[in-house]
Amino acid sequence: MEQEILWRGGVFLGLFALFAGLEALVPRRERSLTRGRRWPTNLAITMLNTVALRGLAVVLPLLAIGAAMDAQAQGWGLFNRLDWPGWLELVLAVLILDLAIWAQHLVTHKVPFFWRFHRVHHADRDMDVTTGYRFHPVEILASMGLKIGLVYLLGPSALAVLVFEILLSGTALFNHSNLSLPGPLDRVLRLVLVTPDMHRVHHSVHREEHDSNYGFALSVWDRLFGTYVPEPKAGHVGMVVGLEWQDERPARLGWSLGLPFRR
Repeated sequence: MEQEILWRGGVFLGLFALFAGLEALVPRRERSLTRGRRWPTNLAITMLNTVALRGLAVVLPLLAIGAAMDAQAQGWGLFNRLDWPGWLELVLAVLILDLAIWAQHLVTHKVPFFWRFHRVHHADRDMDVTTGYRFHPVEILASMGLKIGLVYLLGPSALAVLVFEILLSGTALFNHSNLSLPGPLDRVLRLVLVTPDMHRVHHSVHREEHDSNYGFALSVWDRLFGTYVPEPKAGHVGMVVGLEWQDERPARLGWSLGLPFRR
């Protein structure tokens, strides 16, 4: 478990610094609010989520990677009953887990109760590396619960879960970054990965656009299930990011944490 924390923490800090630096050098859009106004709240929410997960680990010692180890020890889960090559099980586990996160994301948009919590993420008026971790703690805990249950059903190796967690963490930073990619590079990358331009459509103020492009890591699911929208109608420079609160309220910590409990 300590190795997991080191690996995930190291990847997070390294990629955060990389994409924060790149988006400062080649930004895609002008900011509505300064970093100094938004970042303290988004980073505070990130810290609260980290503490919440550590607290969950005390009550339920087996988080996703621990659950994979326990499932293997108990012989539980599909992959623990099959004698398939390790590399194939790793690839399948990553694909299935990514599909599950895609489906969870869609549900948070379609079910009003879950949307109340998920809109904390969408209320951010700018999209950058910190937005990738701006989720209400209740949503983060629910997402971890889903992953734990799925890990017990699948029985993937701890390595497969670690690879997936690192992929999810890294792509969340990448596809939320305010990074301007050359058009040809974006078109090639989004054949496999969700790019910043692809995911920015999902953060549009317009419902028909933010109910699209649900993918976090792989772009294939949106293409497969017909939820892919290539570009926003107003263009990436002209589009409005966020929800109906186009003021400074989403940049306030207390307001953001209390948003699910307001009408």
